[in-house]
Amino acid sequence: MIKTTVKIDDMMCGMCEAHISDTIRKAFPDAKKVSASRKTGEATFLTENGIDMQALKTAIEKTGYTFISCSSEPYKKRGLFG
Repeated sequence: MIKTTVKIDDMMCGMCEAHISDTIRKAFPDAKKVSASRKTGEATFLTENGIDMQALKTAIEKTGYTFISCSSEPYKKRGLFG
């Protein structure tokens, strides 16, 4: 699994978080654990394979938010006690 973190500007409320989450789900139907936070200005999600970052940027900017940056890293599932 790959964890992608996206820095996004202009999220102001819970509805903004929902818009970003929905946009990511539509752009990447295999995305799991999609979450967005206006407090941190980030959205995170998991995919089986890497993503097209330009497609992500385009999708986010079409909704009216400002894409700042994006990074991906291997996701390691944590066990029950660690």
